[in-house]
Amino acid sequence: MDQASVAVAGAPARADVGDVRREGRPRPRLVRSGAAGGRLRVAIIGTGNIGTDLLLKVQRSELLECALFVGRNLGSTGMRKAIELGVPVSDLSIDAIADAPEELDLVFDATSALDARRHWEVLSALGIPVIDLTPAKLGKLCIPALNLADCAHEPNLCMITCGGQAAVPLASCVIRTHAHVDYVEIVSTSASRSVGPATRINIDEYLATTEAAVRRFCAVPRAKTILIVNPSSPPITMQNTVFAKTDDVDLPALCEAVEEMVARVQRYVPGYRLVMPPLYENGRIAMTVQISGAGDYLPSYAGNLDIITCAAVAAAEERARALQGESAPEAVRSHG
Repeated sequence: MDQASVAVAGAPARADVGDVRREGRPRPRLVRSGAAGGRLRVAIIGTGNIGTDLLLKVQRSELLECALFVGRNLGSTGMRKAIELGVPVSDLSIDAIADAPEELDLVFDATSALDARRHWEVLSALGIPVIDLTPAKLGKLCIPALNLADCAHEPNLCMITCGGQAAVPLASCVIRTHAHVDYVEIVSTSASRSVGPATRINIDEYLATTEAAVRRFCAVPRAKTILIVNPSSPPITMQNTVFAKTDDVDLPALCEAVEEMVARVQRYVPGYRLVMPPLYENGRIAMTVQISGAGDYLPSYAGNLDIITCAAVAAAEERARALQGESAPEAVRSHG
């Protein structure tokens, strides 16, 4: 379609918002519910599973306001949900943001790694910071339980992957409690119904970025990631298993560190739960965490949505607090 618009609930999708065309169009007129009240004005690019789940979490935040929800199809399920909530929408994708940068403080990118690279070229030129939920790995790697305070003023944050957000905090516990760890492996399993098309085309980037996060936060010489998309019915709940190779194990110290880390992650991902505590066998440590979603957009089995959208919201709220001169609760701040 060559005509696009910014729309809100209760208004026709293409009426009363100006004639916005791809060539020679005027600026979109963002229809807002009122003053932000000190909240960070954010846009979300990407209206699929992750973007829509993120929108619902932003709507609950006391520090964030979704000023624009953009994609390519006003008739998509995510767009219809946003319009129902009264959130301004546009099918101009990145162009809608480029046309009204003064309306925004921050952009969440929930598209694909390929698109995120193109979007960052536009947004960096506009001076708009980005929290990237794709595995494009363009900015600072961010895991709130590990380095939240260091990320508040970064122009581009990479939220890594759902598997990285779930498993790397556990892997970091192994490194903290053991002097010699040769190898870390992450096996991440998600229900097929919760894995959208953007994630599927990002598989190579998913694996590479998750492994980069293991090396960044754990400083191990070798790392490997395995992603399993399980088509079972009923769908399985997302889970991640961490394996670590070491010849010298201290299970009591590790169990204590893991217990504390799980509590930290639960502060922003309530459904994060250790289902297999650390055990040691044949020269390797193993432990498993399961993530149940809040059921905002997809049922609770889709913990892969919650783990990364909750992490992204935590990062955005830390930025908002930093701008207000406040700080996050101690339990969610960077782990030294």
